[in-house]
Amino acid sequence: MITYIYETHLQVSQLDQSIHFFEKLGLQLAHKIKERRVAFFFVGPNKQMLGIWEVPEGQTVQKSHFSFGVSHQDIEKAILWLKSIGSKEPIEPIVHTWMPAACVYFLDPDGNSLELLTLLDDTPIITDDFPYLSEWNKRKS
Repeated sequence: MITYIYETHLQVSQLDQSIHFFEKLGLQLAHKIKERRVAFFFVGPNKQMLGIWEVPEGQTVQKSHFSFGVSHQDIEKAILWLKSIGSKEPIEPIVHTWMPAACVYFLDPDGNSLELLTLLDDTPIITDDFPYLSEWNKRKS
């Protein structure tokens, strides 16, 4: 019955700064409610939704994690793309071998853990290792 997650939400400390950040990621601002200090973004062609909520001044942001799905071709370019929009991390995509999936982790301005992920069309390998994508590709050869 369930085929995907439609909507997820994050807490942020500065709504306008976070709106700018997510727009730089290419998300489409769908709606902003200034009085409630909340903004909603459409993600991808199915218009999945990301809501960002500004916490009241003095309240700590509860950090979260979620992943954006990207194509295999885009994961190869993810590092350069993230650097072009001001992100300082990471070095190279890593592989979760049990899935397998290549992914790139990065942070939003409040330290929420975000991820770009693509499933790989390979046989899963159960290991405690998280090889770089280039290492994974060498193992396959």
